[in-house]
Amino acid sequence: MRYAHTVEQVRAAEAALMRTLPDGALMQRAATGLAYAVIDLLGGAYGRRVVLLVGSGDNGGDALHAGALLARRGASVEAWLLADRCHDAGLAALRSAGGFVAAPRPLAAGAVDVVIDGVVGIGGRPGLPPRVAEAVIPINQGILMVAVDVPSGVGVDTGEVEGMHLRADLTVTFGTHKVAHLVDPAARACGAVELVDIGLDLPPAAVEALQTADVARLLPRPAPVAQKYARGVVGIRAGSDRYPGAALLSVAGAACGLAGMIRYVGSAADAVKQQHPEVVGAGRVQAWVVGSGTDTDAAEHLAAALVDEVPLVVDADALGHLDRGAHGRAVLTPHAGELAALLGSERTMIEARPLEHARAAAAAYGAVVLLKGRRTLIAHPDGRVRVNTTGTPWLATAGSGDVLGGLIGALLASGLEPFDAASLGAWLHGAAGAQAAAGGPIVASDIARHLPAVIGHLTAG
Repeated sequence: MRYAHTVEQVRAAEAALMRTLPDGALMQRAATGLAYAVIDLLGGAYGRRVVLLVGSGDNGGDALHAGALLARRGASVEAWLLADRCHDAGLAALRSAGGFVAAPRPLAAGAVDVVIDGVVGIGGRPGLPPRVAEAVIPINQGILMVAVDVPSGVGVDTGEVEGMHLRADLTVTFGTHKVAHLVDPAARACGAVELVDIGLDLPPAAVEALQTADVARLLPRPAPVAQKYARGVVGIRAGSDRYPGAALLSVAGAACGLAGMIRYVGSAADAVKQQHPEVVGAGRVQAWVVGSGTDTDAAEHLAAALVDEVPLVVDADALGHLDRGAHGRAVLTPHAGELAALLGSERTMIEARPLEHARAAAAAYGAVVLLKGRRTLIAHPDGRVRVNTTGTPWLATAGSGDVLGGLIGALLASGLEPFDAASLGAWLHGAAGAQAAAGGPIVASDIARHLPAVIGHLTAG
């Protein structure tokens, strides 16, 4: 599991650790990790040209001490002091190693090899001070940027951005990931993220991301004496005369092999059975998937599914007919526009503050909310959030969400709790999409076709 802790949690853990270490030892651990990450990025230090953007706090101290190590390895290191004060010991170390202080200036592509952003650390507010903005605007975007802990100017605990912020090709963080590393829009500014272990003892985190081993552990597997009903029956209420393809894609997502049987109820039954002869009609189910492409029939399908009092996935057209209140065994799967309608907000607000709004919707509807996006968020009503990091931009294609809904329904029917089913569904969907794309374009049915192979690889391992 990849955990993202808050600034308060990190500060408390750092304070506890520093009480057991000599003065400056924790900063040296961080700076050493930072320096070696830069060396790996550049393929060496000797002869490299490095600019440090130095702020007033420990973040700037990390950059200065890392710069000293790089200078001792033969790099030319200059520091731009962008605050009224800086870390004195770090500056002394840099100068002792042969580094120097320089005035900010425009940097064209090729002028230096890397810029290290040590301006604003995890204790800073979103946005850049005018003095910093004035210095960094003339830096050519083609120059590699490495952020110390987080890119300066992002919201560390929220994943939000407000005003100007820096963008990194690599972010080197210490002790644990922070929310900004996982949650968009801030995560887009982080580039690749490298974690340096500095020995922090941390409590549980409210934001996390599943890794391959977690998915393999949580995936349902049939028992040696399993039969189709025991493995779970998922019902699909999707599609309409206007949108028959939604039914086919929802069923395709459910037909990944994780549930023992699929039932379909809707106007596209003939088309579904032609493509999926294993699908049967109405009957008892352990989970429903409702809404994709149901058009004017959405309210009727949702009401019928709710009567059964089984876990359900509510998507697309059905979301607009869902009342606020407790839906404890439901997974709602909106995109930003649909979530805006559920909360009476604006799409731009959802996209600017996805973590805040996903949590708000989960609390308001008493259900797990899966907010689709580049970094899909899965929010539990109790405030826990998982961030999905698998996928490819090619997943932004018509019908992709229909496949996802069917897949989550199969996981619910197999016995997983809604939070786990939604989290695994998003991970598997992203992994299958990435495998199908192989760097190029895909359509939604490609995702469904690759699901069994992705699942098989995980269960075999």
